[in-house]
Amino acid sequence: MSKMSKQNQTGIFVGGLIIGSAVGTVLGLLIAPRTGKETRKVIKKSADALPDLAEDLTTSIQMQADRLSESTLENWEGTLDRLRQAIAAGIEASRETNRAVKSGNLKQESNPPVADRL
Repeated sequence: MSKMSKQNQTGIFVGGLIIGSAVGTVLGLLIAPRTGKETRKVIKKSADALPDLAEDLTTSIQMQADRLSESTLENWEGTLDRLRQAIAAGIEASRETNRAVKSGNLKQESNPPVADRL
């Protein structure tokens, strides 16, 4: 499994865990056999905890975004390196072909029409 895939799965798991905990807490409070006054107290405490929960979720998402950004940058740099190598190899092959044609070791063929090459 790739590094980026593991990071993505970890972020999804953490996000799901936090959201699941919040939903479970709310449902548990609503279903629990308490008086209305007690339930309202518990809901108020839970609501007071929501900013902390949102902050934790935001931090987790930011960390995952940073990891994804780093991974994307690493992949992009690798792709650019391979592209540079391919271009350099193409230029060198073209130069060798030109030298061979000029020295008479290779006949220069006329290119067939584009339709014949397709």
